[in-house]
Amino acid sequence: MKKILLPCLFSILLWSCGSDKLRVDVSDIQTTPLELKRLENDLFSLTATDFDARNTQLQQKYGAFYDHYIMGFLNRKGSRDSLYKTKVLPFLQDKDVSGAYQLTKNLYADAKMQSLLEEVNNMVKRFKYHFPDKNLPKRLITCTTGWNYAFAYMDSNLVVSLDMYLGDTSIYYQMLRYPQYQTRKMNSDYILPDIARGWLLTEFDNNESENTLLHHTIFYGKLFYAVNALLPEEQDSVIIGYSAPQMKYCYTYEKKLWGYFAEKNRLFENNLTTVRELTSEGPFTGAISRECPPRIAMWIGWRIVKSYMENNPKVTLQQLMQEQNPQVILNKSKYRP
Repeated sequence: MKKILLPCLFSILLWSCGSDKLRVDVSDIQTTPLELKRLENDLFSLTATDFDARNTQLQQKYGAFYDHYIMGFLNRKGSRDSLYKTKVLPFLQDKDVSGAYQLTKNLYADAKMQSLLEEVNNMVKRFKYHFPDKNLPKRLITCTTGWNYAFAYMDSNLVVSLDMYLGDTSIYYQMLRYPQYQTRKMNSDYILPDIARGWLLTEFDNNESENTLLHHTIFYGKLFYAVNALLPEEQDSVIIGYSAPQMKYCYTYEKKLWGYFAEKNRLFENNLTTVRELTSEGPFTGAISRECPPRIAMWIGWRIVKSYMENNPKVTLQQLMQEQNPQVILNKSKYRP
């Protein structure tokens, strides 16, 4: 599937003028290249006859993550449980699970994964440039999880579940009755942005006690700005997960959207229903209109943060992410669509 282009030249120019700040030179940044480990291949090669011996090898190869993986959705007590074998083998032999694995082998051959690994290594360099004191991942692990989750970051591993990226027309997603607004983003175009967003969320989690709409708007604005910094060449529509018509709607009605947030001090509401309406996934933001994209507060937040960074050029990405007062960012952004 081709990446979505913004619908008009005006929109492209509008974003590109401020994005040069994110195109940093990382040619001198030294990082250790990540190892690529394909757990799905190792796991699906297990048989009943060699299971015990291979299990030891897998534990050594994948370290603590292997038990986290098993405990996550197969066996809560991990690989040392006496029932472990009786849980894993049926999972691997399940018709749909094994069928999805065969599809991942076709869609994500070694050459494609090496290309992805190169892009991830570049992303890690940009992360180190912006956050030099943070720990870096050591491995990129691919796997299948029976559609339990798409991404994880643990024990220095960036983990991607490839059965969550089988393409929007996948028969398995139809079988699972995933809605179209969700399956539209379940293809290879979204792997890198998902990795970046998931990784950043583990480093800068949204755990502040403040629960106003302004807090969530600015938090996710910072998050998407940071994703853009790690992936400066990526399309904005892919970073935020909007279709071309949805992006066009945002630009066309940006002033009115901001008016909706600004009126009646709505940004300072702490009503959970209001916050969820404007930050939750779905086909649209019903509180505004059926044409308005979902999570519209996140897009508005991204626009505010972009304005803040453009109007405060000495602020680094690290300082932005460390700023915990959303009112400061809003005031200094001078955001006026």
